Amino acid sequence: MSKSRVPKGTVKKLVSYIGHYMPFLIITAVLAALGVVFSLLLPILFGRAIDLLAAPGKVDRDALGRLIIRIVAVIAGAGGSQWIMSAVNNRITFNIVRDIRTEAFDRLCILPLSYIDTHRHGDIVSRIIADVDQLADGLLLGFTTFFTGVLTILGTLGFMFYLNPAIAAAVALLTPLSLFVARFIARKTFRYAQNQMSVRGEQTAFIDETLGNQKLVKAFSREDSAAQAFDEINERLRKASLKAVFFSSLTNPTTRFINSVIYAAVALIGTLTIIGAAFASGAGLTVGILSSLLSYANQYTKPFNEISGVITELQSALAAAARIFELIEARPELPDAPDAAVLEDVKGEVSLDNVAFSYTPERELITNFSLSVRPGQKVAIVGPTGCGKTTVINLLMRFYDVGSGSIEVDGNDIRDTTRASLRQSYGMVLQDTWLRHGTVRENISMNRPGISDEDVVAAAKAAHAHSFIKRLPDGYDTVISGDGGGISQGQKQLICIARIMAQLPPMLILDEATSSIDSRTEMRIQRAFGKMMKGRTSFIVAHRLSTIRDADIIIVMNDGHIIETGSHDELIAAGGFYHRLYNSSFESA
Repeated sequence: MSKSRVPKGTVKKLVSYIGHYMPFLIITAVLAALGVVFSLLLPILFGRAIDLLAAPGKVDRDALGRLIIRIVAVIAGAGGSQWIMSAVNNRITFNIVRDIRTEAFDRLCILPLSYIDTHRHGDIVSRIIADVDQLADGLLLGFTTFFTGVLTILGTLGFMFYLNPAIAAAVALLTPLSLFVARFIARKTFRYAQNQMSVRGEQTAFIDETLGNQKLVKAFSREDSAAQAFDEINERLRKASLKAVFFSSLTNPTTRFINSVIYAAVALIGTLTIIGAAFASGAGLTVGILSSLLSYANQYTKPFNEISGVITELQSALAAAARIFELIEARPELPDAPDAAVLEDVKGEVSLDNVAFSYTPERELITNFSLSVRPGQKVAIVGPTGCGKTTVINLLMRFYDVGSGSIEVDGNDIRDTTRASLRQSYGMVLQDTWLRHGTVRENISMNRPGISDEDVVAAAKAAHAHSFIKRLPDGYDTVISGDGGGISQGQKQLICIARIMAQLPPMLILDEATSSIDSRTEMRIQRAFGKMMKGRTSFIVAHRLSTIRDADIIIVMNDGHIIETGSHDELIAAGGFYHRLYNSSFESA
């Protein structure tokens, strides 16, 4: 794809969104035509008024009065049609913007985690917010100006040919100059606008990362380094913006210059015609007709200047649209099969048969992974960092699909079941907590809408979160932000644990679920988990091996393989990798 050209299909896709509002477009076209007709009548009416005033003898005041009334009526009609057209155009533009943003966000919700993991979040946000705003600006200017401009050009040229074919022909011959300049500038503008939006997305991503990790920035004294990195991106954005704005700003003065040349040509030819007719004592142009022609010449050239600006703005809008459509057309997560089974009354029997998976084809991660878990068993997964523990969880939840082999729940291959029913069968507590913006009560009851207040409190008590929640300003009705501002990391994790206590799913996944909680509270929660896990299949990822000593099965992983399995006592007695791993956690530095 050439960087100076609009990506193939972008205009067609944009037109498909515009097509949904065809009735409003027709109204816009009709109003534009009315506005142009009114504006084209004005020069003739003013020309007649001038001829009446310039005629020898007494001025016909009655005729002049009727002309003035007509002029006022035409001006009112032009203004009214322009106002209504602007209101309709606003409606079209912001409906299209709403549709595109909705589709972009809907697509974001069904994109696979692999897409989210490989794209900077700030850049995605920039596409949905800033780029859509850029598109809206271009569309609004285009709808407001394009119809009126085209009709004005055609109408004024027609009136000019009617009044004086020679002058009209001269104007038509000079017109391609303006079109050539506009085309050259538009191509340059698209290239630099595309670069500008790309750097802007990079800047948004950097700000998002820095803001979300501000504690780390301060802890490692990286404020100066972050500021320098931001300055470097900001400088590139400045240069890209200057180039984009420079070429877009060329449109107005260059087309105005060409328009002035056309206006001067009309004035010169008209003046010479009047002088020639005076010497020849023949009929020719009157001062009123010349005034009308000059007015038409000005009206004729003005839309070229406006349309050139619209084309430049549309290039920026199309560059933004290309980035938005790239997100909208990203390959979504494979949909559930039409005959996908819905998991009901899950017992919790899970089996992994010869599973293989890798995030990138060139680097194998999990190979020949097999495991059979009976209902109600407590399975712990341990191993060094990067061995594939969290990846197994991702596969169980079907955040990623296996490369080969199969995973079954109650005898059903999870690829043949609906994702919703699979994920509802699990309750997850992760090391990375996630809370929504809302009250504490809403966060705890998120997976069970309609749960009673008594059950919410009971879940919080089971998670040992009730005491600190009661100390919050509004208790369970305290509003917390999406990042949990105002409460500690451990308190956020307790709320997430309470959420699972309220859900009581048939299977559990705990990935370092108590990593941010003090030892005393952890012991209490472990006892609560122990009660909750009874009769429920549980998968536990833990680095603190002391927390999984009572697991029915401990799976020891290394480099994507299961290297040992057994109970805690069996693995300690074997004296293998787990034995060394367990003892190392008690060794002093």
